[in-house]
Amino acid sequence: MKVSESWSDTRVGVLGLGRSGRAATRLLSQAGASVYASDALDTAELRGQSEELGRLAGVEIELGRHDVEKLGRCDLVVVSPGIPPSAEVLAAPGVRERPIVSELELAFGFLEAPLIAVTGTNGKTTTTAWIGSMLQRAGVNVGIGGNIGYALSELAADTEAAFDWIVVEVSSFQLHYIDRFKPAIGVFLNLCPDHLDWHEDVEQYYGDKARLFDNAASESRWVLNGEDEEVRRLAAGRPGDASYFRVASRPQEAQETAYLAPNGMLMARHKGEEAELVSRDELRLLGRHNVANALATSLAATCAQLPIEDVRAGLRDFEPLPHRLQRLAEKGSVLWINDSKATNVASTEVALQAMDRPVVLLLGGRGKGEPFAPLLPLLAGRARAVVAYGETAAQIEAELSDELKLVREEGSFEAVVRLAADLAKPGDVVLLSPACASFDMFRNYEERGQRFAELVEREIT
Repeated sequence: MKVSESWSDTRVGVLGLGRSGRAATRLLSQAGASVYASDALDTAELRGQSEELGRLAGVEIELGRHDVEKLGRCDLVVVSPGIPPSAEVLAAPGVRERPIVSELELAFGFLEAPLIAVTGTNGKTTTTAWIGSMLQRAGVNVGIGGNIGYALSELAADTEAAFDWIVVEVSSFQLHYIDRFKPAIGVFLNLCPDHLDWHEDVEQYYGDKARLFDNAASESRWVLNGEDEEVRRLAAGRPGDASYFRVASRPQEAQETAYLAPNGMLMARHKGEEAELVSRDELRLLGRHNVANALATSLAATCAQLPIEDVRAGLRDFEPLPHRLQRLAEKGSVLWINDSKATNVASTEVALQAMDRPVVLLLGGRGKGEPFAPLLPLLAGRARAVVAYGETAAQIEAELSDELKLVREEGSFEAVVRLAADLAKPGDVVLLSPACASFDMFRNYEERGQRFAELVEREIT
C-alpha cells in the first residue's frame, strides 16, 4: 500500500455499504481520512456487516438514508457500483458539485503493483481468475480482485503483501467514475448491450467501457478481441501496444497474435514465431467463448512476461468457476448445467452455442431491458422446451412461444426445476442460463445457482 497524498484533512463520503463500500471505508480510515459512509437500506445483515466499521477511527456510519447535507460537506464522494448516475442522492444540491469517483479509482491511488484490468460484457470473471491462476501457478505474487473475490480497496489496504501484479475485473459501473485509473495491461473481451437498467442507453454503456483507454500511454499494453468490431472501434487510435485474439479463423493482421487453428490447436505468435499452446480438447471449460477467454488469458500472461511453458500449464490446469456452464450431475441420462451467471441475453446465446444435445432451458428472472427474441435462432435447433419464470415470464412467453415449446411457471423456483425435470428426456441437458438478473427471487446470481445445485442434489429431479 502506498499513500499518494495526505488524507488527514480530507472528509470523504462513501455511498453504499456493500463489499466495495465497506472496503473503501476501511482503506480511507487507514489512510487517516474522515469518512461518512451511508446506505439507503437498513437491514439486519447490513447492521452486522457495518458494526465494526463504526468503531474505526474517523468513521461515521448511517443506514436507512443518505444525509445530503453531510455529503455536501465532503471533499470527495466514493460511489458503490449499485448506485447509478441517475440516483436521486447524486442529483441533490451540494452533492452533485462534489468530485465523485468509484471504489476502483480510489483504490488505484494506493497501489504500487502494476494492474492487469479485465473488462467486457461477458467472460470477465473467468478470464480474471484464469490470468490470476496462471500467474500464481508460475510463482508470481499476484492479487486478484475487483468484481471477483476481494474489492480492489482490500488489496490496496494490505500493508504486508508485496504484489508483483494485481489482476482486477472491472465493470462499466466502476469505469464510469474514474479519473486517473491506468492499467499496465488492459484486456477487452467483447461488447454487447447490457445493464440498460443502469445506463441510460447502449451508447453510454459502450462509452463507459471505453473509459478503460482514458489514460492510455505509449507503454500501455492492450489485449483485444479481434472479432469484435465494437471493441476494435473503441480501441482504434489509442496509445500503446495492442495484441488481438481470434477464434473463428487464422488472423490476417500482424497484431493478431493468438488464434484457434483449424486442427483445434490454440496458437500464439511468440517472440516472432508461431507457437503451439494447447489443444482445444485439453481445456477443461465448455464452449467457444472459453476458447476466446483462454486466448485472451495467454496474451495477458505473455504481456506480463510469463514463459510460454507456464502459459501452457496454466491453460491445461484451470477449472471452471461455479455458476458458469458448471456441470452439476447426470441423472437418468439427463445432464444438469448451472449457468446462473448468464444474466443477459448474450451470455445465454453463448451457453446455447456450447450445447451439443437437446436443451430444456430455464429462462427468466428480473430483466435488464433486453428483448429475448434474439435467442430464437439458437433455440429453434436446440430447445426441447423453454421454462419461463420470474418477473420477465410474460415477456419471454410473448416473444418466444409462437416459435417453440414454452411453458410458463409462476410458482417457486423449486416448481421451475421440477417442471424442467418433467420436460427433459434421456439424452437432454437441463440448462439454467436465465438471461436475467436474479433479484426477483434471490440476492444474487450465486444464491440462485447454489439453490439450483441444491435442488438437483436433493434429487427432486
